[in-house]
Amino acid sequence: MTKPSSKRKKATSATSRDSTPPDDHDLEDISQEENPATATITVSAVEVEELSETEQRDRLHLERRVERAFFEAGKALAELRDRRLYRSTHSTFEEYCKDRFGFERRHPYRLIEAAGVVDNLIKMCPNWTQNQTEDDPATVRSDQLQILPTSEGQVRPMTKLEPQEQQEVWLRAVELAGGKVPSGRIVKDVVQQIMERTQVPNSYQIGEVCQIMTKDNPELRGKGGCWGIVSQVNDFSCTVKMWDSEYTVGLQHLKSFNYLPAECRQVQEICDRISRVYSSGLEETVKNLLQSLGKVNRPYLTAVEEKLLKLLELEYGRIP
Repeated sequence: MTKPSSKRKKATSATSRDSTPPDDHDLEDISQEENPATATITVSAVEVEELSETEQRDRLHLERRVERAFFEAGKALAELRDRRLYRSTHSTFEEYCKDRFGFERRHPYRLIEAAGVVDNLIKMCPNWTQNQTEDDPATVRSDQLQILPTSEGQVRPMTKLEPQEQQEVWLRAVELAGGKVPSGRIVKDVVQQIMERTQVPNSYQIGEVCQIMTKDNPELRGKGGCWGIVSQVNDFSCTVKMWDSEYTVGLQHLKSFNYLPAECRQVQEICDRISRVYSSGLEETVKNLLQSLGKVNRPYLTAVEEKLLKLLELEYGRIP
């Protein structure tokens, strides 16, 4: 059989061509190709298309929706809570938020508190309204846009301040951020500066009886109007003993009853008696009764209240 020779001849021919010594011009070309550092790269310019007037309006509208997401969530949660729209499926607002949204106990309240702060800041900025951003974004001009919070974390340090202080803190924080939305850290630093500037000495004394002022503090929910006995005095708060436990309460949430020392001791004795009964396994109606005794705004019990408390002490074996 005759063997094919075409491929072999091509290989021989190629070898013959490759064996020809390159001239100086060929060597120069090879040298240039093997040195990428000296290579020239040509980049074509790409023209970026400007946004149309409609696109610019849409962008501003969508940006505002993103910025207001936490604010709208807080407003919605507040309405769900206040109207008790969860009552058909859940006994408490906290359980509803956890099952429906996966929120832990404090998160929905933080959003609600943050929404209240943003509401206050919007009042400070009359040119920026919900109608302008939501209903008719075309009416928004660049000179009308105000710097407002874009996340709950930026607002959290301000929730315990008075409305005027919230506005002062936010304006200062925006200034420190160079006219941009400030971080939560910047806001927190400004709040700390104001607290140090307006620091009022804690004048409460151990054993003093105070009334709890909730002021939308969810951690004190159900304790509004109740009395507490100061057991520890801190810089900006007091630890107070109530019928069910001890709580650390900010000074803004306390109001002294100005009882005489003997009256404070009377309230301390009543508190101890209620606490002993409350620590037992109780029915809900009994708990409610004891809680009502913890809200009396006098340093003594009436004859009927005294009989009820003694009856409960006998029933649960809690007579000292």
